[in-house]
Parts: sequence; C-alpha cells; structure tokens
Amino acid sequence: MKKSILLISLLSLGLGLASCEKFLEEKPYDFLSSENFYQNEGDAVAGLNGVFNALLPQTYFGRTGWQITELPADLIRVGSATDERAQLSRFTFTPTNTEINSWWTNTYRMINRANDVIEKVPGISMDVARRNNIVGNARFLRAMGYFDLVRCFGDVPLVLATVKGPNDDLRPTRTPLAQVYEQIIEDLKFAEANCYTEDKIAATEKGRVSSGAATALLAKVYITRATTKAAQGDDNKNGLDACNRVIGSKLYSLLPVYGDVFNPDKENGPEHIFSIQFDLPPNTGSIIVRQFLPSQLSGLGTFTVEDSLVRSYAANDVRRAWNISNQAGTTTLPRYYFNKFRDEKRIGNDARTNYLITRYADILLLQSEALNALNAGDATKYQGINAVRVRAGLAPIPAAKVTTKDAFVDLLVRERAWELVQEGHRWFDLVRLNRLKQREKAVFNRDIDDRYFLFPIPQPEMILNPNLTQNNGYSL
Repeated sequence: MKKSILLISLLSLGLGLASCEKFLEEKPYDFLSSENFYQNEGDAVAGLNGVFNALLPQTYFGRTGWQITELPADLIRVGSATDERAQLSRFTFTPTNTEINSWWTNTYRMINRANDVIEKVPGISMDVARRNNIVGNARFLRAMGYFDLVRCFGDVPLVLATVKGPNDDLRPTRTPLAQVYEQIIEDLKFAEANCYTEDKIAATEKGRVSSGAATALLAKVYITRATTKAAQGDDNKNGLDACNRVIGSKLYSLLPVYGDVFNPDKENGPEHIFSIQFDLPPNTGSIIVRQFLPSQLSGLGTFTVEDSLVRSYAANDVRRAWNISNQAGTTTLPRYYFNKFRDEKRIGNDARTNYLITRYADILLLQSEALNALNAGDATKYQGINAVRVRAGLAPIPAAKVTTKDAFVDLLVRERAWELVQEGHRWFDLVRLNRLKQREKAVFNRDIDDRYFLFPIPQPEMILNPNLTQNNGYSL
C-alpha cells in the first residue's frame, strides 16, 4: 500500500553510513536497525554524520534550498519560461511543483534522522559533554529544519519521534505555528547550552554545530516569529539579546576582504558561523557555481542577474565587482551573471562551495533590524548595518538620515540584497520585512496574491495523507 512521501521519509532509518566531509569516518556494518545500532560513541558519531549527510543532495541544500528561497523574489532571473524554477520566479507555482515537494520531503527526511539521534544517543554510556554535544548538533538541525518548514508552509506536522512501525501515527495533522516555534526555540536553547563553542571545535570537525551557531539561529527565529501570528511580546528583545551574545563572544568577525567569505580555500573562517559542507568527489559537491556561470565559462547559464539589482549597486561597492559580472574573458555578455561563488578546482557540477546558513554579516544586519523594531529612534541601530557597509567600501549612513521605522526597513532590504544575494535569504527577508508585494510591484510591475506569503502543501502529501489541509488560495 502506498504511503506519503513524508511517511517514506519518516520511515527511513536515517543512519546515512556514507561519510561526511572532514568528519570522523564510520565503521562498516551489516544490516542494522536503529534499535540495535547505537551501542557506543562511534555509533553516535556515525548517526550524527547521517543527519549531516541528509543535507547534501541536490534536491535539498545541494540545489533546491537556494531555489526555493531566492527565486520567488526580485534579484535572480530564470532563463526558462515554463519549468519548475520559472514557476517559482514568476509566482505561478502550484501544489504540484516538484522543487517545493523536494524541499518538504528532504527536510522531513533530515528531521527523522535527527530524531533518531536525539532518541538513542542519550542512552549511550560515554563522556557526558561529548554526548550532549552530539545531541545538541542533532537538535540544532531539527530546529533548522522546522524553522524552514514553518517559514515556508506555516502550520506543519510536528514529528518529534522516529516512526518505528505501522502502528505509529502515519498520517500526522498540521501542528499550530506557535507550538512548532516553541519546539524550535527549545531545541536551539539546548544546542546553545550543550554544543561546543567555535574555538573548541577541532579543525577536522569544522562544519559541526557550535554554540554560537545555535545562538545565531535563535536570534533569527525570535526576530522572525515577531512578525507572525505566533509573535510574543519579547521576541525582538530576545532576538537582539541573541545577536549581542554572538557579537559579544568575540569568536566571530567580518573578514576584511568581502570576496574571501566565498573563497573555498578560506572556508569555515571567522565570519562563517554555520555552513553546510560540500567538497570535490568522492565527497558531495555543490552545483551552485556551474548553474550560475554562463556557458562561455563552462557553466549552465540557468540564471542571470535582474537588471534592478545591477543598477542598484554603487559603482564603488566592492560587492558589485565580486558578486556580478558581464565579462567572459574578453567577451562582453548581453546580461550580467552571478560570479559570487567561485571554485577554480571545480569538476563539472561539483564545487567545494559551502552553503552558508548564517554568517557574521547576517547577524550584524539582524541586530540593526531588531533595534529598529524595538525603538526607531535608537541611534545604535546603525552600528551593524554600517559595519557591513564600510567593509564594502561604502560610507556609513548618518543617524539623522533616516527618521522612520519603515524607511530604515527599506535600507535593510537593500543592504541585505547587496550583501547576501544568492545565499538563501531573499524570499524569507521580503516576507519577514513585509516587502514582498512592494518589491514585486517595483521590479516587475507584478501584483501578487497573499497566498504567496506561504508555499502550498505538496500535492502528493495532500493525496496520501487526508489529515493534511491545504494553505489558503491553492488548488490544482
């Protein structure tokens, strides 16, 4: 009998016995179930590697992640007029869109693997701090997955245990947004308290979750929840406090040279708070470099830069020269393409380019956002945004220039575009800052419906799980 894609994801064992880049190698095993697998520390590490491995397929953070979060926005143009990516870009997507389905399915698959670690590892006899660090990593990843889900779909099934057999609940209903947010925050607080600080993570373990990564994601969770129907009165203050903890730790900083942030030879540096790790074969590589390069540079030419972004960059903004180009050798191309992610050692589709979940510049901009939300007259709100601007070669914004809360949001929307384009933030930013409709109208003269503040629940899930309900405005 058929089961929904979510259920298939939940039923998968999730040990992921292929090794993660730079993490400890795992022992080979014969057939195992999760019930008899977790016997010692090595098993715990192997189980956690399986959670990290779940992030890597092209149908998750290898490709789909930044298509879901960047294309339904205002910065990237899709070459095709009709495929799934064009539907995302033109706001014509429906519940049958395969990229949306992949995002849902792979997120739940990763969450199920995380649940396995969270359930089983606490019973292993080993050093308590190391055990809690492993569980903290898994709880961070589960929180990250659910944060993506609630931002994209609203109420979603909150599954906190692995599916062990046919007698388990195989048709979960959607959990209210507020309850999912509470679980996300609980998981991140555990990770913040129990994951190693950045300076205590060994070089061979870089890419694991740090305490600072949990704090950084917690900041974004609070600041995002403040804009939803689940908002709590202290969300912006709690988000600001989390930003300040990251900044005050002195473990992270802006790299002096903007382009070094994206140099694979300088990955996991002081600006990188948490990144999903990609590498050359036999590891899993990222396709992002090839998809954005033009055919003249042995790329696929799938995406180009929207003209409004080209025009918006100041000539002396170093990010303009690094992020976009219309040159292929001595040839001037008819359109600008993205040159942000580069890897001279790329092999076909596979590049070493990590997926940057959060970095220090993002936290500085979030600090400014939270300060503005709390008190539009607080002049300290310029510190974060100006630090990012000065690194880019731009003059600081005088405190007297922008006097209203909305006008400062407009500054943030532009700054986040110039700084973070192509990094998986834009649709989330425009929804959180309530600028999605405004930007679509300004850039494309396009009026979009309220339904596009959420994605549709994938149709395969709706058909196979009658307990799910569809988001408003979507039908086949």
